Amino acid sequence: MSNLKSNRSSSAKLDLKANGPKIIQQMFEHAGVRLNGDAPSDMQIHDNIFFQKMFTKWELGIGESYMDGDWDSEQLDEFFFKITSHDLEQTVVGPAKIRFFLEILRQKFFNLQTEGRAFQVGEQHYDIGNDLFECMLDSNLMYSCGYWEHAKNLEEAQQHKLELICRKLELKPGERLLDIGCGWGGLARYAAEKYQVEVVGVTISKEQQKLAQERCIGLPVTISLTDYRELTGEFDKIVSVGMFEHVGAKNYATYFDVVGKLLKPNGLFLLHTIGNHVTEKRRDVWLDKYIFPNGHLPSAKQISCALEGRFLIDDWHNFGRDYDLTLMAWWENFDKAWPTLKDKYGERFYRMWKYFLLSSAGFFRSGQGQLWQIVLSKRGRPITYRSVRGAAETEQVQA
Repeated sequence: MSNLKSNRSSSAKLDLKANGPKIIQQMFEHAGVRLNGDAPSDMQIHDNIFFQKMFTKWELGIGESYMDGDWDSEQLDEFFFKITSHDLEQTVVGPAKIRFFLEILRQKFFNLQTEGRAFQVGEQHYDIGNDLFECMLDSNLMYSCGYWEHAKNLEEAQQHKLELICRKLELKPGERLLDIGCGWGGLARYAAEKYQVEVVGVTISKEQQKLAQERCIGLPVTISLTDYRELTGEFDKIVSVGMFEHVGAKNYATYFDVVGKLLKPNGLFLLHTIGNHVTEKRRDVWLDKYIFPNGHLPSAKQISCALEGRFLIDDWHNFGRDYDLTLMAWWENFDKAWPTLKDKYGERFYRMWKYFLLSSAGFFRSGQGQLWQIVLSKRGRPITYRSVRGAAETEQVQA
């Protein structure tokens, strides 16, 4: 196999003199990445079909070509850190440029996150298999960014994040908490046990619902399979962790209107979401096809515009680079557990999942990706909100 890759790599080097590959080579060199170079973050081309796939499909072609084994990089996370740091997507050329504009038009004129499509991401991504996520995540199964300021490992980072959220929400015994996008019930269980609140959690994943219900037996926790637009009732506090990325810009106003109707006048709402450093007109097509269908990362501008006239912003906390640490910890766990998973999922899935985790790590490392916790309240709330930060919350966890 190594001889085959060596022969294919030599062939690729010869073909770099052609116009298309030469353009791609120059683009990557602009970001500090060499094709068949010696640095760990350089690309090793095993099959010249890579150039055709990239030139015609751009990020979809790069990702699919990696899944097919056409190329490798010893440090895939650092490779993506370099290309995202240099905004390589702004240099798109060839047929891929036409696809870029078509994708922009598709997302501009079509609502990709309608109620009818809401459960697609649950079926394609979150229902993959609980065994995969149990191997990769912490004991609370938190599939979102940890809080690493004083954490030594993933378990501590997620524990500190849970405590940080509960303290920011000012949870009190007997209150009713709504968790929109509750995942496998980690936050619901933590809040019910540690803060004695009643929790209603909603998810669009059948597998998440099933395991969350099992993990919350004996606690005042209800887990339902429900789209946020169908929610009714009244809650003292509302939280949403890692779900807003699936709402879509066309639905932000609806989303915040729903939350506004559900939240009591003196209540608090905490939104924990990935964000983009700029307003993007399009979605990464590879991620849309293979990982998160119909997803969209909001910008600060988009969120602020949607909040205007609906909520007051009491606090906006950014710790985006903590997601780099979280993703690298997930990758380490996944890679270590792969021998027990490979018979079920297969080699192409391994390469797809590796590409997903490490490209995401590079995305956050570069600063393109942000992680925001935003605390919101209604205008009539008479209580002054005091932001929660730093060592205070971690000291309480360790006490």
